[in-house]
Amino acid sequence: MALAAAADAQTAIKKKTAAAKSWILLDSTGQGTILDVDKYAIMHRVQIHARDLRILDPLLSYPSTILGRERAIVLNLEHIKAIITADEVLLRDPTEENVVPIVEELRRRLPSEYVVNQAQIEGREIISGQHDAEAIEEDESPFEFRALEVALEAICSYLDARTTELETAAYPALDELTSKISSRNLDRVRKLKSAMTRLTARVQKVRDELEQLLDDDDDMADLYLSRKLAGASSPVSGFGIPNWIPGSPTIGSKISRASRASAATIHGNENDVEDLEMLLEAYFMQIDGTLNKLTTLREYIDDTEDYINIQLDNHRNQLIQLELFLSSGTVCLSLYSLVAGIFGMNIPYSWNDKHGYVFNWVVIISGVVCALVFIFIIAYARHKGLVGS
Repeated sequence: MALAAAADAQTAIKKKTAAAKSWILLDSTGQGTILDVDKYAIMHRVQIHARDLRILDPLLSYPSTILGRERAIVLNLEHIKAIITADEVLLRDPTEENVVPIVEELRRRLPSEYVVNQAQIEGREIISGQHDAEAIEEDESPFEFRALEVALEAICSYLDARTTELETAAYPALDELTSKISSRNLDRVRKLKSAMTRLTARVQKVRDELEQLLDDDDDMADLYLSRKLAGASSPVSGFGIPNWIPGSPTIGSKISRASRASAATIHGNENDVEDLEMLLEAYFMQIDGTLNKLTTLREYIDDTEDYINIQLDNHRNQLIQLELFLSSGTVCLSLYSLVAGIFGMNIPYSWNDKHGYVFNWVVIISGVVCALVFIFIIAYARHKGLVGS
C-alpha cells in the first residue's frame, strides 16, 4: 500500500510538472519574473481562450500567427511564443538559446521614455513649463507596439541570418557541382536544396501573416490594446490619460493638456492604424527581401540543375554515337564473316584448283566492300544529323 501511494504521488508530481510551463513575465519597466504555471493560470491572467493558448504549444504544429484579442496579442513566430498585453509580456521558454537574446532586448526596449527620464525630470528644477509640455507631447509608441517590434525584428533577423548561412554554403557547392559531377556533390546539393525548401516555407509563413494583417484594417485595429483599454476606462464625454503612460503626480500635472489632446485623438480616430501599418510594412519589406534571396537561390539551383541535365544529355548523346559506330562496324564485319563462311565451306570447287591468287582477291575485295559500307553508313548518319560533325 505504501509503495502504491508513493507511486501515485510521484505520478501526480510528474503530471503537475509536465502541465506547468516556464514563462517569463516582463512588465512596462523591463523587469522580468520567471513563472512556472499551467495554462489555466495564463488564461486567467491574460483572459484568452484555450484555443488561443494552444497556438503557443510547441508540441502542436501551428503556422506563424499574430492574433489580436480583446486584451492581448497572441504571437507565434517560429521560436518566439509570446502573449502581449497593454502593460506586460509573457514569453515562453525564456532559457532557450534563441529566446535569451529576445528577453534581453525586451528588457532594454520595453521601458517607456517617461519611466527612463522620470528620475531626471523629478530631480531637476523646472525651467520652462512650455518646454516640458512640448517634451511630453512627443509621440511614443504604446507598450504593445514596442514589444511587437522587438519580436518582429528578432524573427526577421533570425530568418535572414539562416538565409545568409544557407547562401554561404549553397553557392560554392553548386559551383563545385558544375565543375565536377559526382555522387558526393550531388548528395550535398540535395541536402542544401531540402534545407532551402524548409526555410522558404518558414519565411513564407511569416510573410503571409504580415501581409494578411496589412490587408485588413480591422485586424490591425485589434492590436491597439492601449487604445481599447483607454476607450473602455474613460467615459464617452470625458477624456483620460492612456494607461501606457506611467502614473506620476509630477508628470500628470505637467501633461494634462497633452493627455487630453491625446485622448481626444484616440476617441476621434479609433480606426486609425497608420502607426501600426508603418511598423508592419517595415518588417514586411525586410522579410520579403529575405524571401527574394531564397527565390534567387532557388533559381540558381534550378539553373544549375538545367546545366547538369544538359551535360548529362551531351554525355548520353556521345555514348549513342559511340554505339552507332560500333554497331556499324559490327555489321560490316558480319558481311566480311559471311564471305569467309561461304568460302570456308567443305565443298569442292573446280576453279579453286591451281588458282591460289583467288584467295587474295576475295580477301581484298571483301575488305574494301565492308569499308565502303561502313563509310556509307557513317556518311548517311551525318547527313541526317544523327551524329555530330
